[in-house]
Amino acid sequence: MTSATTSPVEVMRTIKTIAVVGASKNPGKDAYSIPMFLKSKGFRVVPVNPTSTEILGERAYPDLLSLPSEVASAVDAVEVFRPSEELPVVAGQVVELSKKSGRRYIFWAQSGLENDEAKRVLDEAGLPYVMDACMRVVYGIASGSA
Repeated sequence: MTSATTSPVEVMRTIKTIAVVGASKNPGKDAYSIPMFLKSKGFRVVPVNPTSTEILGERAYPDLLSLPSEVASAVDAVEVFRPSEELPVVAGQVVELSKKSGRRYIFWAQSGLENDEAKRVLDEAGLPYVMDACMRVVYGIASGSA
């Protein structure tokens, strides 16, 4: 089986809309500052957090499977700010949403996050992924500003 890993730099050059699982309202957390940075660079951010209805001025959804079809059809990548042990569950939701929407999402686990079971789930579904990488850092490389 071939791995569906993909180039982080290429991802940042091609995506426009990012669903952020674990987006936070707390300005002291990366799960707030990184989505805010991405939004400031022109990306559309769709927060996913079961405890909030709005983050960064955007409507927040309790989980990926709650995204309305018009929102799900615009999402290119799913960035995850949850503990590594939760990645297989999120990967399963990404696979399910992909089947439901007919879109091939890119799964992205933030710096420090990696999980072999999540990789297996994504590989079996043929979905590309990036793990243990920061979108803010990779954006800097991709845009030539790093």
